[in-house]
Amino acid sequence: MRTIFDILALRHAIGDLRKTGMTVGFVPTMGYLHAGHMELLKRAREENDRVVASIFVNPLQFGPDEDLGKYPRDLERDSSLLESEGADILFAPSVEEMYPRPMEAVVDVPEISKQLIGEVRPGHFAGVATVVCKLLNIVQPNAAYFGEKDYQQLVVIRRMVDDLAIPTTICAVPTVRNGDGLALSSRNVYLSAAEREAALIIPKALDEAERLVATGTTHPYVVENTLRHLINGQPLAAPEMIAVRDAATLRKVQTIVSPVVVSLFVRVGTTRLLDNRVVCAKR
Repeated sequence: MRTIFDILALRHAIGDLRKTGMTVGFVPTMGYLHAGHMELLKRAREENDRVVASIFVNPLQFGPDEDLGKYPRDLERDSSLLESEGADILFAPSVEEMYPRPMEAVVDVPEISKQLIGEVRPGHFAGVATVVCKLLNIVQPNAAYFGEKDYQQLVVIRRMVDDLAIPTTICAVPTVRNGDGLALSSRNVYLSAAEREAALIIPKALDEAERLVATGTTHPYVVENTLRHLINGQPLAAPEMIAVRDAATLRKVQTIVSPVVVSLFVRVGTTRLLDNRVVCAKR
């Protein structure tokens, strides 16, 4: 595996692949990789001739009081994992390489971005869309791979790529979970043993949402209120966002008749954890 730190060198390397007619799959990450990232790599490897992964902790998507400074980083460990999974190129730029001067051009998908997580983390998705757009312009992959755990991010990126006619296919990969149901996340390392146990209320809440809808509940507020009560019953957990939305557009729904996404953003201790599940109404 070749590790590249600057944009020009990466473009030259990608250009060499293009000359031989090879397809390129791209997996953008913020590092501190886990099995969920490896599933993205595996899928990219299956569907493309060569795989490029990136590791970049993007400051644009962190608010002033968020965990940018303490976000876990271990490039040596991550490089080893990527190489073992068959990545061909690792792009690991510095902040100075990606943003040599303050960014004035910003990519925003406001209608989708201001909802859900965007209400709790204003400006977050503009930071995500901007860096993903820049990375796609640098790598110019045939396909890029994103996990469904960050469901709103996936919807934002798909809309951005469609609106801007970026010639990359956005591929969604199902959420990878521990045996007890907790979604894998780089932020799980922040949890104490007691908090890790308490965090299981999140997949339990999603199970309950699926049960409610499968047994005929059609009112979003009934699902939302039930989950809020359930999560509030766990002393170490505090729900910051519970929402039932249209799975394709993230718009509010009055009645659950088509697939909806149940989105949760829960603070466990001092750590914010995100999870979601697409559920379908009883027929």
